[in-house]
This record gives sequence, structure tokens and C-alpha cells, in this order.
Amino acid sequence: MTGTTLTWQALRDLKPGAFEVAGDTWHAVSGRSGADRARVDRLMTASLRETQRGESAGAALARLQRLSRNYHYLHTECGLLRTALNGLAADLAEPQRQLRHALDEAAELRFTIHDDGSVSYPAGTAATLVGRQDTPGGRAHASGRLPLDPAPGLGAPPPPVAPLNPNAEKAQAIADRIARAVRSAADIDHRYARTLLRLQAAKGLDITAATLADVARDTAGVRAAAGRHLGAAIPADGSPAELKAWWDALPEEQRREYLDIAPDLIGNLDGIPATARDEANRRLLPLLIGELAQRDDDGSRTKLEALRMLQDRLSRPSDPPMYLLGIGDEGNGRAIVSYGNPDTSRHVSAYVPGLGTRLNGEFVEDTMKRAEDTAIGARDVDPSSASIIWLGYDAPQLLDVMAEGDAQRGAPAYNSFMSGLDATNENRDPHLTAIGHSYGSLTVGKAATASGGIPGVDDIILLGSPGVGTQRAEDLGVGREHVFVGAADNDPVTHLPSKDEIALGGPVGVLATRDLLDEGNDDVYFGKDPASEAFGAQRFLVADGPGMIRDGGGFDAHSQYFTPKKDMASAANIAAIVGGRSQDLIREEHR
Repeated sequence: MTGTTLTWQALRDLKPGAFEVAGDTWHAVSGRSGADRARVDRLMTASLRETQRGESAGAALARLQRLSRNYHYLHTECGLLRTALNGLAADLAEPQRQLRHALDEAAELRFTIHDDGSVSYPAGTAATLVGRQDTPGGRAHASGRLPLDPAPGLGAPPPPVAPLNPNAEKAQAIADRIARAVRSAADIDHRYARTLLRLQAAKGLDITAATLADVARDTAGVRAAAGRHLGAAIPADGSPAELKAWWDALPEEQRREYLDIAPDLIGNLDGIPATARDEANRRLLPLLIGELAQRDDDGSRTKLEALRMLQDRLSRPSDPPMYLLGIGDEGNGRAIVSYGNPDTSRHVSAYVPGLGTRLNGEFVEDTMKRAEDTAIGARDVDPSSASIIWLGYDAPQLLDVMAEGDAQRGAPAYNSFMSGLDATNENRDPHLTAIGHSYGSLTVGKAATASGGIPGVDDIILLGSPGVGTQRAEDLGVGREHVFVGAADNDPVTHLPSKDEIALGGPVGVLATRDLLDEGNDDVYFGKDPASEAFGAQRFLVADGPGMIRDGGGFDAHSQYFTPKKDMASAANIAAIVGGRSQDLIREEHR
């Protein structure tokens, strides 16, 4: 259609399937190019490197590398063409549907559609003050404005005078709908035409490294044109199980479209398999880094530093291997990292961090290390284990820590994530463990006490908890024998006074009012002390940690639960629970 004025007749007779057929042809070329590149890289180049040396071998390798670049370019660009053509077909379907609906209505009313889109209507009868009168027929000329377009002129137009002939109003509405459908289709056609023209390559083009770098710009162009088409196909309101079923049903080439062109639409979707989320987020990571680098505020600079550090970590070999299951710059930043594949492992834990956690250097250097230590310890118990750090919410910063809002907002997101883990895990009955540390234990508590509890979870571990918003372990939905608590005696967070004690006694009078308000001395700020006998969980042995004042330890005892070098007992007990051997943990008496 490009290069000519689009008519309603052309839109009516358009066959979007022709674009899809053309896209399939380009896809076939893309597939052959990808296979040819694989043969060059894995067979010819690898064999030559292993068997040949010298100047001739070096020249041959250079030619093979050039051939590999050519195939890579063909594979990518032809894939982009296929996506653009499919997006064009999908986007044109809606204005075509609107046009045909208007034409059908005109035919039912026996109106005449003219070549210019105007609509002739017959004479009619209208009620007037002096009785019913015959009114002449006429012709309605369309306005091409879209519904949200501003009207011409400086002010709002006066309301139209209702026509006497009732057919006139109907004809005008049909003419306007025809014009809007044609205009919408023309805008779509123009947008995709620009994108497709940019994908044209000059004859005899030499594919250099610079040319391959330009592929990123081509990808962005196709993403801008076809993104709505790709996004509309995702069952956004579906459950994680429904999203998994949708993803599994997609042909491989459509999955590749999402991963190559719209990774931001896939990387954070619960229910998408871990390997696909990891690939999407690794593709998204440099784009997000580029966006943050353009901003000039402290929050963006903090996230930028963390993402660069994370990118460096992901580029190194690791054991267990790392999977990037989520990334984002909203709020204080988002990052979900798994150590080990959570889809193939029989035992999977997801740890929610607490107070002060945000996407910064400390998160990459320290908080992520806690999940890694857990994974390593659990794999010693059962090699089929994985551990996740879940920063999928805004953990409270210092001024917000005494409120429950962040936990209440984070709980649904955590439950959705856990539901996704349960849906994508390939084992018949995977063993899932929810871990909450510090304020993160309140988030886990809110998630567990929501309707239906935490999907798929078998065990819950609460570490350094200021309370979980409930009074009894059995309220968490997994049975009190499956709720485990680690609370260091010198961890000040586990000794926080209750809200009533603070309200009545104030910071100074808490000790004086404690026995009056908290007879068993087993209440903390967000409910019953999880380490207390009244709460009823399984308390396991942890090191006391350094005293806050006596030993000058500050909050050190609050941060060492996961770290074998600082608290071997706690780390070993966490590993036993996560690895499915809770019967092996070393217990500690309740407070």
C-alpha cells in the first residue's frame, strides 16, 4: 500500500495473511542462515583451529569469521523482517474489522458508499413541532479525525445541531467510522514502511563489526513498530500457570521474536521458564544500563552502578550457575537472581530481604551472596537445589520500617513469583521454601496469610524477624512443624518492643512497662516473637553473634545468618531445610 493513497476499498480487500506468508518466507531464510552459521562456527572453524596452524590457516579463519558474520546478519535481519510483517498483518486487522463493520451497517440501512468514503442516505420522516414531515435524502462527508484528536480552532466546537432526517445522523456516523478506519490503517502502513525500509541492505554490503552493531538499531525500530502487536498477544491477566501454557504453545520462532525484539515484555513474567527469563533479562540489561546512563539523579546513578556490577558478575563463570529472573529500575530497583536452575531443581528457595535493601552495590556484593551461600550449602545436602534472592518489591528504607505498607504491597508480587516457580518446575512435586529475613519476614508473613497462602510452598524460614503480622506459626498455612525460626540472642531486631509498649512507655519507659503489657515478654513490633514458645515454630540453633554495645557489634548479629564464615550453625541449618533434610537441623530452645 505504501506510496499510494490508501482507500477504503483497498483496506476492505486487503489480505493480511499475505504479509504473514511473506513473513514465513523470511523466517525460513533466517532459519537456514542460523543453521549455516552454526555449521561454520561449530564444525568448520572449530575443526580448522584444532588441526591447522600457520599463515594460511589464519587467513582461512578470517574468511570463515567473515562468513559467520554474514550468516549472523542474515539470520537476524530476516528474523526482524518476519516480525515486522507479522506485526503489520496483526495491526491492520483491527481497522479492517472496523471498516467492514461500518460497511455491513450501511448495507443493512441501504445507504450508498461512494469512492471518496462519503455516504448517501435516503429521504425519511422526522417528528417536528407541527407533526411528522418528510425530509429529503442527502450525502454525509466524513471527518477523518480520530476520537482523541483535537477539534480545529482555538476553542471547543459548538455542539452540532441534530439533523431533521434521522438517516443523516446514521450516515454521518458511518462515514466518520470509515474515515477513521482508513486513517488508522494508513498510519500503521506508514509506520511499518519506515521500519521495513531501514531493514534494506545495500547490494554487496560488507558485514563488519560496525554493521552488526547497527542491528541493535534495527531491532529497536522493529520493536517500536511491532511492540504493540507483541504485547497484545500476551495474556497479561492470566495466572502464572496460564502464562506458562501460552508460552509452551508458541512456535519456537514466535518465542524468539519475544526474546530478540521485546525482552522487556517477557523477562519479568511469572510463569515463563527460567532459561527464557534469563535470556530476556540478559538482553534487557544493557538497554536498561544505557537508559540509566542518560539520567542525572542520585537514584539512577546508584542503580546504574549496581547493574554494571551485576552485568560483570553474570559475565563470569559461576557454580552454581546464575539465572537473571527479573530486572527493573522502578522504585528502589528490582533484581531477582537464582543460583541454580529453579525449573530443574527439586529443592528451590526464594529469599526476601528486608530493611534498607535496594538495587545498589551492597545488594550485589553482599545480599546476593547470601542466596549464593544458601545454594552452595543446600547442594551439599541435595545437588538438585537452587536458591533465589527476590528483590521484587520496595523494601522499606529507614524511615518506613515501622509501617506494614511495603510488606502488604510486596506480598502479592511474591506470591505471583512463587506461583510461577511452582508452574515452571519440571519435577512432579518440587520442594519450595520461602525465606524472609528482617522486614522481609513480615513480607513473607503477609504473603502466607493471604487467601490461599504462598503457592506451592512447603517450608517457611524466618530469620532475624521483628514479627510476621500474626500470633501463631499455624497461621502461615504450612503447619507449625514446617515454620522454622533463626533468632540470634544478640540480634536487636528480634528484641524490638511491641507497638503497645512503645506507645505507652515511649523509648525510655519500655522496660518499665514491658511486664505490664507483655506478660510473657514474647511480643515484638509486628506481632508475637517468632522465636517464642507461644508462636510455636521450630527454632533452630544460630550463633549468638557479637553484642550490640558490649562487643561493639552494632547490628552485626542481624546480618550473619546466611554466612558460613560468621555463623556455621545457622548456615548449615538453613541448608538442611532448603535441601529437604529438615530432620537433620540442630534445634534451639524457644525464648
